[in-house]
Amino acid sequence: MDALTLIATAAGLGWASGMRVYAVLFFLGVLHHAGIYELPANLQVLSHPAVMVVSGVLFGLEFFADKVPGVDTVWDAVHTFIRIPAGAVLAAAAVASADPGLAVAAGLLGGVVAAGTHLTKAGSRALINTSPEPVSNWLASLGEDAISVLGLYAALKYPLVFLILLALFIGLAVWLLPRIRRGVKRLVAALRRLLGDAA
Repeated sequence: MDALTLIATAAGLGWASGMRVYAVLFFLGVLHHAGIYELPANLQVLSHPAVMVVSGVLFGLEFFADKVPGVDTVWDAVHTFIRIPAGAVLAAAAVASADPGLAVAAGLLGGVVAAGTHLTKAGSRALINTSPEPVSNWLASLGEDAISVLGLYAALKYPLVFLILLALFIGLAVWLLPRIRRGVKRLVAALRRLLGDAA
């Protein structure tokens, strides 16, 4: 792999894992198993039938849990401890055969990108959940499903295009995160007031 492909692969695995980790695992396994894309040696285990069954079931659970307002926020909170490490491990494993130093660097990059993606996604969805209608939540969730798979595919097949789109996403996330933080703080304060009034 050339340097551009290594960076795009590590960042792409981190980015997609921060949004939909089980979809990433299942999608990669299917691509390799079907012969559409040959995974790096350390990731070929994802095409093992047992791994594909488990990741497929978890992907199905995540798909439906993410469509229910409130449930999706709890799911995101729990998956803070899964998505970020998974992004780091997948990124490191993708380049591990090239050079151990590159594997550590890729793991760091994948973990940081996964963290940024996860925090942006989870915070945005918590704010979307304040809307009384479920349609905005469903649209946001379906959009995340689509862009996580398409983004990962772009990272693997069109690394330069993916890196340009990732730079735009990072710019958007940097702009959004302070606003999301303020919105979540207002939401928490409103919930505290509501619970205080109920008590």
